[in-house]
Amino acid sequence: MALNKQQAELKQQFVDQRGLWDDDWEAILKLNPSYLAAYINLRNASQQKQRLAPKVQEFVYIAVAASTTAIHTPAVRAHIQAALKVGATADEIMEVIGLTYLVGIHTVTLGAPILLELMEELGIDGAGTSTFDAERERIKSDFVKQRGFWTDTWNPLLQLDPQFFEAYTNFSSLPSKTGVLEPKVREIVTCAFDAATTHLYGRGTKIHMRNALRLGATPDEIMEMLEITSLMGIDGVTAAAPLLREQLSLQGIANGNSSKI
Repeated sequence: MALNKQQAELKQQFVDQRGLWDDDWEAILKLNPSYLAAYINLRNASQQKQRLAPKVQEFVYIAVAASTTAIHTPAVRAHIQAALKVGATADEIMEVIGLTYLVGIHTVTLGAPILLELMEELGIDGAGTSTFDAERERIKSDFVKQRGFWTDTWNPLLQLDPQFFEAYTNFSSLPSKTGVLEPKVREIVTCAFDAATTHLYGRGTKIHMRNALRLGATPDEIMEMLEITSLMGIDGVTAAAPLLREQLSLQGIANGNSSKI
């Protein structure tokens, strides 16, 4: 079915701004052009000031969509394409993707304090966990040297399993050694997937937001990152709208005639 004038104008507006189009957006456009128009306006409100550089905006999108709590492949693909178009390198994009692993460590930072609490409550002996010996202090100092900060969030993990924490220190410090991403950008990206609706890890959000501000990020840049991150809500719509069109087509129902379903 050909697009009407309003739909054609909306599609062109979207393509002019994003440089891409696919069947998912086509489905939304045909089912509810007013909804797409409102979304375009919302997205523009988050991005058009360009408080973050265009490629950093795309890094935020990629990190949120690639995070294990979301994994929305169409969005990852679209924003990789967009990032390359605005000058991002393969190394930069790969580093952004690699950073998303850090979401996984939150299982440990959440669970280790609970384990220590229960050990105390139940009177379970934790040999070697009661004090920070020289080896643990060395590992802590190495983390600070490599990552540039410390938070008490890490104490239970360091206390319970210093060997694992040292391995994590070395793994999580890889991006800071490459210099591919500016430290401020790295913290902004990390803050994005911590703050994402699918994760909402408040403690990590605050840690990395603080780091970003200390590294020179402005409140406006942080706010833009949060606004862009919030747009991940559209991923559910782009995934579901094509399925609705498919069912309407199978049942011979024209777009919008939902009363016949």
